[in-house]
Amino acid sequence: MRTRLALALCAALAGPALAQTTPANQAVADAEAAAALLRAAIGQLAEAVSADDQVVALTEVIRGYELGLAALRGGLRQASGREAELRDRFEAQRDQLARVLGAMTALQQSPESTMLLHPAGALANARSGMILSGVTPGLRAEAEALQADLDEIATVRQLQSNAAGMLGSGLDSVQEARRLLASAVTDRSSMPARYAEDPEELQALRAAAQSLDDFATGIARMEKDVGAPMDDFEGARGSLALPVVGTVLRPYREPDAAGVSRPGWVIATAPAALVQTPWPATIRYRGPFLDYGNVMIVEPARGYLMIFAGLSQVFGEVGDVLKAGDPVGLMGGAEAPAQEFGSQFVADAAQGAEAGRSETLYLELRQGNETLDPADWFVLNPVVDPQQD
Repeated sequence: MRTRLALALCAALAGPALAQTTPANQAVADAEAAAALLRAAIGQLAEAVSADDQVVALTEVIRGYELGLAALRGGLRQASGREAELRDRFEAQRDQLARVLGAMTALQQSPESTMLLHPAGALANARSGMILSGVTPGLRAEAEALQADLDEIATVRQLQSNAAGMLGSGLDSVQEARRLLASAVTDRSSMPARYAEDPEELQALRAAAQSLDDFATGIARMEKDVGAPMDDFEGARGSLALPVVGTVLRPYREPDAAGVSRPGWVIATAPAALVQTPWPATIRYRGPFLDYGNVMIVEPARGYLMIFAGLSQVFGEVGDVLKAGDPVGLMGGAEAPAQEFGSQFVADAAQGAEAGRSETLYLELRQGNETLDPADWFVLNPVVDPQQD
């Protein structure tokens, strides 16, 4: 309480600080740009409903919203980190701030009456005046620096308040977009098919498989020809976009807390996150498998399989040919109610890393019977990156 009072008094004495670019202001600028993405995505919902291809339009709305959220998360995390840095500085300088406050409070008293009472007489009075005139600019500089820091904290708090309000109001729109997408994928009849579904063979294979590796190996041996690849998949090595907005929790073959390692990536995502195929591919399997939840296995080229596991909903049917960016499903999990989502998102963003990303998508890439390290194929970017903080 004492420090807070000292800061407030010093800020009042210092007067308005000069406008300047600060780390907090930069974080606010980044967050505002992200917020613009969110508003634009939400604004496109009405157009998506009336679009000729609702699946494509709704996918763009949801993807735009999620990318905006990821960028906003980064801005909020940066701003909150700056606030914590300033508060730590205040705490470390508690004694110094108290001395500045005392000195500046003394300066607010009448200096003339103070010097008249000086016991050493007129010469001492003159010396005191010279010392005070030299000290005052330094005190003023200290106060202006404190004012600037307080302004940064106020800027961060305003950003957090605005973000919480905007996010809460936009949640209903994106939830409606997800609901419409699931319906639109089911209704879309123009999806090309490479071959007819063979449910009996798939069901027998699923029943016999004891692991995801056994299952994927069996599917690869089913010799379903997807035809000549429309694009050079092998040439795409190192350039694929991640299928979901999230954080890579465990890279290829990194053991988890129980010592279990998997030949793929575990990616933390937000509840109900959209999962897309990063390359044109044919659906080889979609449905539940063991304890992986819903699994989607697609074939981007002859001899290659891409596996997504842990989904709540999966879209399409076996044999459907997907374009790059087509939705393959949605993650599970429950989002907070609209009135709570904004404030909770802001709090999670301040924590960083995977806070608020309660769902996990498992991504595996295979060539024949061998698994491949996704790090050699996928590009990580500023809004979808490995856990580093």
